[in-house]
Amino acid sequence: MLEIRMRVGPKGQVVIPKILRDAFKIGPGTEVTFSVEAERIVMRATRTDTADVFERIAKSGRTIRRFPPHTAYERELRRRRA
Repeated sequence: MLEIRMRVGPKGQVVIPKILRDAFKIGPGTEVTFSVEAERIVMRATRTDTADVFERIAKSGRTIRRFPPHTAYERELRRRRA
């Protein structure tokens, strides 16, 4: 288990060590989530990948309108020919 000590600054901020930022792909603007688990503060990088977006949509209960895959392509061809 990797353990790195950091000091809390006067504004209550802690710098995430570069080795961890690189390993978890945390960059400027990355959203992180803090939680408390058995007297520990746990920080997790919030997932924003395609699978996460799909999961949120699927759980929302919204239906996805289906259409033949070539419809938009054929419509665009007709528009260009006009």
